[in-house]
This record gives sequence, structure tokens and C-alpha cells, in this order.
Amino acid sequence: MARVGGRNAVFAWIVGVLCLAVVGVLAFLAIPLIPASVAWMGDTVNRPTGSAVADGADGEGAAGVPTECSGLYDSALWATMRFAPGSVMTPSADAPTSTAQSLVTALQPQVLFTCSWHADAGTVSTTLATVPTDAGAIAAAALPAAGFTCEAVDDRTRCARTDGELVETIEAGGGLWLSTSESAWHPAEYVRRTGDRVWG
Repeated sequence: MARVGGRNAVFAWIVGVLCLAVVGVLAFLAIPLIPASVAWMGDTVNRPTGSAVADGADGEGAAGVPTECSGLYDSALWATMRFAPGSVMTPSADAPTSTAQSLVTALQPQVLFTCSWHADAGTVSTTLATVPTDAGAIAAAALPAAGFTCEAVDDRTRCARTDGELVETIEAGGGLWLSTSESAWHPAEYVRRTGDRVWG
């Protein structure tokens, strides 16, 4: 068989071996990411879609209101929380974490679930509960005296307070309560994004 001019077998072997070495190094570097990638893919596959929301599956009720922690987060925020260094999430039915205990006592929110995140950066605790339909107006009247700033956001009232590394938010509207306490750890747009999952 005639050889094609301009080709060098030795050079081709050297380039082939170098390519295999590069692929091997890349594969070795990727090995530590395999468990995290598999977990992320599993979470992504199991996240609710538009039809799942309508059917009341995967953490959301028939009206689109979350029924468990997984339904409170969009896919990107869930990944941010889940894969933060040292992150552990504990679901419970614990009472809201808040310095506004007088409001909590007055409204007596009926807790649906509480999601408590602990990571190297700090902690984030969020509670979804049911409250009387006038809870937003009560919060707007009572919380400014406790250092909160309140505003109307669409069909609900949002009150927030910052004290050093502690950021607290209480939202109420339509018979629902969503409160978040962030200590040192402040994920980007956490309050807006979880609020959109409840009232969006």
C-alpha cells in the first residue's frame, strides 16, 4: 500500500500519546466532581416542572403553594444552597426563627414546614405557615417599632430588619406567612426568590 506523502508515523504516534495523556489528566481532575454532579443531576431531574406544579407533585400543592422544603426553591437557588461548603438542610415543623416574638405570639402562625440550613458561611432558616388574612396589615403596624422596615410587595406585606450579620424578613399575605432569618450567610436574592415560589 502506498504511503501518503508528508505524513510521519513517529510524529503521529507522539501526538497521539500526548493527546491520551491530556485526556487522562482531565479525567483524573474530574473524578472528585463526579458525586456532586450525579447528585445535582438527580436533584434537577426531580425538581418540579410547570406540569408538576399544576398536578400538586414534587413539593407543591394544587394551588402552587409549596408543601415541603424542596418546593420552596427554584433549581438554581436549590443548587446554590445544596452545594455551599458544609451545607446541611434540616426540615422540621419548628416555630419561626425571629426576634419579633410578640408578633409570632399574636398571629400564632400554623407552621407548614421550616427549612433550616447550616453551612460554613452561616445559617438560613425559613418558615412557611398559614396565618389570618389580615396578618400583613398587623405586621406593618407592629413591626416598625421593633426596627423593621415594611413595604407592600404585590399582594403581600414584606418587613425586613438588619442587625449586623443578622437579616430577618417576614412576609404575609393571602393567609400565608413566610419568614427568613439569615445569620452571616446571605444567598443572592434568597428572600425574593422564595417569595416568588409562594406567591408567584
